[in-house]
Amino acid sequence: MHHADILALCGVARLAGQEILRVAETAFTVDTKADDSPVTQADRASDAIIRQALTDLYPDIPILSEESGQTDHAVRRRWTRFWLVDPLDGTKEFIKQNGEFTVNIALMEKGRPVLGIIQVPTRDAIYYGGPSLGAFRLSGTDDPAPIAVRRPAPGEPVRVGVSRSHPDERLDAYLAALPAHELVTAGSAYKFCLLAQGTIHLYPRFGPTMEWDTAAGHAIVEGAGGQLTAMDGSPFPYNKPCLRNGPFVATAL
Repeated sequence: MHHADILALCGVARLAGQEILRVAETAFTVDTKADDSPVTQADRASDAIIRQALTDLYPDIPILSEESGQTDHAVRRRWTRFWLVDPLDGTKEFIKQNGEFTVNIALMEKGRPVLGIIQVPTRDAIYYGGPSLGAFRLSGTDDPAPIAVRRPAPGEPVRVGVSRSHPDERLDAYLAALPAHELVTAGSAYKFCLLAQGTIHLYPRFGPTMEWDTAAGHAIVEGAGGQLTAMDGSPFPYNKPCLRNGPFVATAL
């Protein structure tokens, strides 16, 4: 995919993010989906913008999105390329209005994320990249700036990204085994951006995530020189029969 195409997709993500911020200014309502997760007009509006744009730009590439129904595995297991989209990652953060929510768009090829775009509406920032693309940050109307993961300097504590979610005994045990470290709390896929730009060094996750929560960040982290694997170091699978992820660790180490 050419750089001009990627920048056009960044523009789509930015439009979706602007629509999310517009909804945030209104007296929006919160509905509950079948799995008890919250959904708002912002999720649906962002989904509509992204789905329309991707369909117009790439009519031959199917879309798997959190908000627009999931295709049966019998069909999608034959897909060699598809878009994996979370139109609003961090709906709970959006509802609390703490600013840490994102728009996630990933292009999958043969079960691997090859391009990821994460837009952070409240910061007017976009992160994008992939394993063969490098990784970049776009702030406002600035030119894209390359970003890279960073290992701790000698004597520097390992900075570990953690969610704002509930305490997790498995995470506590994992952290207890680390050398000197400090925790950095952040919401949604923004933690992948912090890792890709060198702000944190490690992002372990034991709690539940879905494939559209991780794919874009996975691509960007790999583009920035890091990696994301299952806890045992094995490759992290996508387009699974069940789209729920197991534990993972994203790392610069």
